[in-house]
Amino acid sequence: MSAAQLAVLARTTEPQTMLRRFLALDAAVTGANGLAYLAASGPLGRLLGVDQGLLLVLGLLLTVYAAAVALLASRPAPPALPVRAVIEVNLAWAALSLAALALWLSPSTAGAVWIPVQALTVAAFALVQYAALRARRQD
Repeated sequence: MSAAQLAVLARTTEPQTMLRRFLALDAAVTGANGLAYLAASGPLGRLLGVDQGLLLVLGLLLTVYAAAVALLASRPAPPALPVRAVIEVNLAWAALSLAALALWLSPSTAGAVWIPVQALTVAAFALVQYAALRARRQD
């Protein structure tokens, strides 16, 4: 991803601000997803064809993870090591989501659409966070 494309997405050319914005957006989306899984695991489980208990556990994990990413995003200069950890966790989440879909989940049609969409979204967060981290190092 070019610096110009990254700047358009982040609405800034300042690498530090880009990184913080992408982390904050990740935290907001992940937190909303986690809270939805916690608050509506039954209806969402039926809609997606995924076990309600699994959604409750995922909701708790996602909510805690989102809080940690939000804390990292709130730092004036997020340290590189924790940012790399966020990138790696996002990539692992995306890969595990697709593996779960292929290997052991039997979702509804909505779930078969939702799982890859959320996996690609999380992978996209990893991509822009990595690009912003690289841009910050070059700055």
